[in-house]
Order: sequence, then structure tokens, then C-alpha cells
Amino acid sequence: MFFDALAPSSALQLTRFTDIDAFRPAESLEDSRSIPLDVANFAAARAIVNLPACRIFVARSFARILETTYRAPGGMVILPMSDDLCARSSGVEFDSRFFVALRGIHHCHFVEPKVNHHALIMFSPALRDRGWFDRADALWVRIADPAAHLYARQLVQDILRTASVQPHMFETTEVAAHLQEGLLLAFDDLFRRIPLAECGVPSAGARSARLVQQIDDYVRAYPTAPIYTADLADEFGVSIRTLGGAVAKVRGMSLHQYIRLKRLWATRTQLLRSGGASVASCARAQGFHHLGEFAAAYRATFHEAPSDTLARARQAGFPTNLA
Repeated sequence: MFFDALAPSSALQLTRFTDIDAFRPAESLEDSRSIPLDVANFAAARAIVNLPACRIFVARSFARILETTYRAPGGMVILPMSDDLCARSSGVEFDSRFFVALRGIHHCHFVEPKVNHHALIMFSPALRDRGWFDRADALWVRIADPAAHLYARQLVQDILRTASVQPHMFETTEVAAHLQEGLLLAFDDLFRRIPLAECGVPSAGARSARLVQQIDDYVRAYPTAPIYTADLADEFGVSIRTLGGAVAKVRGMSLHQYIRLKRLWATRTQLLRSGGASVASCARAQGFHHLGEFAAAYRATFHEAPSDTLARARQAGFPTNLA
């Protein structure tokens, strides 16, 4: 809804995506990787505004599993931009009450079961420290004061609207600095009015996240091997119940569903990159040996046959760097 009222300008970069294959290269530049959970209804959008010492990035995401690396030497705030945000990270449930503040390099994993709207505000290291971060490698997840959060959210929206309809205002350093100062003051208030309830990621959530990362590494290392739950549990020294619970907590699905989804996406990437390879060879390279079951699962996930993906890739000449 918010994006519909925006138009690109010299001060506002605005991009809309209706196809996951067009979205992939843009995402890879940001050291992120998504696995969409609803390909048929895929849609995404992003708007970017630059101020003298910070960059505002507002996104409409999609149902997905997201792995990303944030690099924020000057600090960064992730702010929900709607009242219905829903996400999960390391087994911790997030809604629109929360905001994230981080500084340094952080590898993060999220599950977004639905479309979300959020803002990332990246601060320049040149910005004078305002006392928000007491460590170079800080990461906090906190419940925001409702009034401070609403004001910060509305201010971000106002800046984007201004950039859309009055881009000349951003050409004057003095005016741009004034807009930025208002935003910084809003975040001063947001950080200052943090209530006593502060959410850290519990140790159980961190353990679950580590187990899922081990599964990811295993699937990547043995792409063609059959994977059995008991063998994985033995490999990682945990019970089957612990392993399944970790995947359910972190990814929101069963272990079987998660491994199949990862391998389906790996197969699709290979089909899009393929020159003369066949559907069968690409499927077998990712551990699918029953081609009938593979084709049915592929069609259910991507709403097209694997042969259609291969033919479309050859016809369109998709780039080979779709990671």
C-alpha cells in the first residue's frame, strides 16, 4: 500500500520485483539469500533514500527463509513499518512491537511466513556516536516504546514521500542535514525510552540455530547423498526429537520439508544456470533419484514443470551468477 504512493526520483531509488529470478541478482549484491515460501504470489519492493550520514532502506518482503550478513560499522536499526509484522529468528518470535539495533558484522537467519514491511537505517561510521551502541559488535532485540516507535516510523515514511515528490530538497546539504537530524532525534527517543523488558536470544534458540546451520552445511557438503534423520542426529550428537524441534523452531517446518525445499531450490538454480544439462542430471545432482516424485514436488513448489524452467532459462539467457 505504502509503495503504491511512491514514484522514483533523483532522490528516491524505487524498484519493484514480480519475479524471483529478477530479484536474485539484486539480493546477492547485499550478501543475502532467500528461499521463497510462496512462489506463485511472489512480489517485492524496495525504496532507498540517502542522507548525509545515513541510508534509509524500506522493503516490502515476501514469505521466505532469509540468510543474510549485515555489515554495519556505523550501526544499523531494523524497524517494523506496519502493525502486522511477523518473523522468527533462532526460534524467537518477532512482531511489530520489536526493533533490532546492531553494529559490526552479524550473520542472521530469519523466517518470514508472510509479507512484511520493514526499514533498515544504516548509519555512517562518520556519524558522531550518540550513545546508542556501547560495543563495536552489539546486537539487540528490544521492545519499542509504542509512541516513540510510531513517530520514528511516520518520520521514515515522510522522508520517503518527500524524496518522491520533492527530490530537489535533497540536493541542498543544509536541507538534507535537517531531515537527517529529525530522524536522529527520533531514534534518540526510541533508544532512550526502551522499557525494562529486553529480549535477548535465549540459549535454547542459539543452540537450535547452530543445529540448523550444521544441517545446512551437511546438505551443501553432500548434495547427492540420501539424508536420514537418524543419521543426522548421530552425526550431530543429538536426539531425533531435538533435531526436528530445532528445525521447527528456527525454520517453521519439519526437517524433511526443509531439506526437500533446499534441494528443490538448488535444483532450480542449476536448471537456470544449465547450458546443455538435462532435467534428470540436475535433479540427481541434488539427491532426487525418483524423478516422478521430484517433478511433482517441483511443480507444487514453483507452479511450473522443471522442463519449463530449463526451456525458459535457455530462451531468456539467464545470468550464471544466480546464487
